[in-house]
Amino acid sequence: MTYSPLTTYTLRLGDTCLVLAQRLTGWCGHAPELEIDLALANIGLDLLGQGRNFLTYAAEIQGEQFDEDKLAFGRDERQYHNLLLAEQPNGDFADTLMRQYLLDAWHVALFSRLLHSRDLQLAAIAAKAIKEVRYHLRFSRGWLVRLGNGTELSQQKMQSSLNKLWRFTGELFHADELEISLAEQGIAVDPRGLRDEWEAEVFSALNDASLVKPQEAQYRTGGKQGLHTEHLGPLLAEMQYLQRAYPELQW
Repeated sequence: MTYSPLTTYTLRLGDTCLVLAQRLTGWCGHAPELEIDLALANIGLDLLGQGRNFLTYAAEIQGEQFDEDKLAFGRDERQYHNLLLAEQPNGDFADTLMRQYLLDAWHVALFSRLLHSRDLQLAAIAAKAIKEVRYHLRFSRGWLVRLGNGTELSQQKMQSSLNKLWRFTGELFHADELEISLAEQGIAVDPRGLRDEWEAEVFSALNDASLVKPQEAQYRTGGKQGLHTEHLGPLLAEMQYLQRAYPELQW
């Protein structure tokens, strides 16, 4: 399936939200405390709503034969355009928290700029989402600092999670021709312009949490172009099972 540049860009934004939402649902009933369980579920619902808004708009651009459900449940792994960081496994609570924090800081920088897009629908989605992702960032940053300055074990786990996930952060600022072209038209956000704000937030938080930025990383990219890690396939298999088994099923 060939998409227009605007559809592809919109899918990149929506797929990252949707995949991260699906990951967070895995904590329902398993989080360390009831309060955290509810918080993660609510953040997942916010991300699901953002993903729906982007996918609905992508379907509108593509034509009547598409809708948000077909895009969410009818595409295979290579047709997904999410960031690699979003699809990484939940692991333990430290892994989930670190993944969430790194993406929350990126989402705040992204949506605060997308508010000014010449595409009114993208701007409207960002205007609604910015309030939510700022709350997400307060939540994940708070736990980052708390666990980083907690016990020797919690500090060790957070540092280990940071070291493990750092190689996926380079993709947050990787721009291809599609994004550069749309950014020049005032529609998309050039991801290269997000790095300074993201680094200022993340480096400050790591310092507050007594964590050390990894010195070297072989950055991984390709998620936005449909080249994923081995972790996305099983996630989609679980998420799409019902629609694959019973096509056109309606609640």
